[in-house]
Amino acid sequence: MIKVVAKNFAKENKVDKILELAKELVEKTVKEVGCIKYEMYQNTKEPTELIMLEEWDTEEDLNNHMSSEHFKRIVPQMAEHINKKAEINIYKKVI
Repeated sequence: MIKVVAKNFAKENKVDKILELAKELVEKTVKEVGCIKYEMYQNTKEPTELIMLEEWDTEEDLNNHMSSEHFKRIVPQMAEHINKKAEINIYKKVI
């Protein structure tokens, strides 16, 4: 099992635009083979901080997701509204 934590930092007035794009991304991604969970959360103390929490069966499933049409189309659009580079960490279950 693979977990991904992707922390994004939206421009002050662009949170709604990112959420709009993320909605489509989530709707399409949860239908992918190997996707266990794909959810976006907003920091309650810092609303411009958005976290995508992902869970995948395998690293291959994650790689296939990052090669999907919707990922390659939507993620660059989201990046236009980001304030600084995302922090992305990938974890594997060890225990």
